[in-house]
Amino acid sequence: MTAETATKELGAARLAGADARRGGAGRDALIEFAGVSLAFAGKTVLDKIDLSIAKGEIVCIVGPSGCGKTTALRLASGLLAPSAGAIAFNGAPLQGPRRDVAIVFQDYGKALLPWRTAAGNVSLALEAAGTPRKARPQRIGALLAKVGLPNHADKYPSQMSGGMQQRLQIARCLAQEPIALMMDEPFGALDAMTRQELQDELLDIAAASGATIFFVTHDLEEAIYLGDRVIGLLPHPGRVGIELKIDLPRPRDQVATREAAQFLRLRRELYDFIKSAER
Repeated sequence: MTAETATKELGAARLAGADARRGGAGRDALIEFAGVSLAFAGKTVLDKIDLSIAKGEIVCIVGPSGCGKTTALRLASGLLAPSAGAIAFNGAPLQGPRRDVAIVFQDYGKALLPWRTAAGNVSLALEAAGTPRKARPQRIGALLAKVGLPNHADKYPSQMSGGMQQRLQIARCLAQEPIALMMDEPFGALDAMTRQELQDELLDIAAASGATIFFVTHDLEEAIYLGDRVIGLLPHPGRVGIELKIDLPRPRDQVATREAAQFLRLRRELYDFIKSAER
């Protein structure tokens, strides 16, 4: 048996073991972490993470700065490989980045191509997928309309507000027709009203597409409002410290949902967790 074969078999065993510990919940999982650790220059950043994300689920990751939230997202995206443990995507070992996984970054200004119009930025994903030229305009128009930019196809990113640029980045990601959206604090730099509008648009998109969403945020209320589950990471090294199931009814409402007693209870529980983790 080669070292590579042994490593693959050990990874498969860890995935099976993690599934058994969750009572078989991993059978419907799109993304699975089984005993995942990651170290840089001898320093452990994430330690023995077991996490299963179901198909169509929205999982939000919170935690104090330095706990490894973005690192976990990069692992789930295939941008990084674990130092130990195994990651599976749709039942198979995750080997690297995938075309059916899209990443929405916080820094939308750097994510967009400034020399391309809004339509041109969305077209980029279609070109990469080999979509015929004649089919692109209709797809682009539908995608821009879906994110609230129906009349802005000819604008350049520099002519658009921050909220519009982030909408455009999301439209370009949706052009990939992803089964999973990885979102790294995508609304963190936006004003409160724009942020809430995009939260609701994201929930509409998730409901319509059935995409699985892995969402990193510092905003505890945002995590509760969006998520089916919220995972809190402890720092130094990053590890799962709390997992909350969010049973708030859908569709959610920016006023009524946030005023609900259960929402306030969950917010307090997460707040207490973060304060304790920061000590």
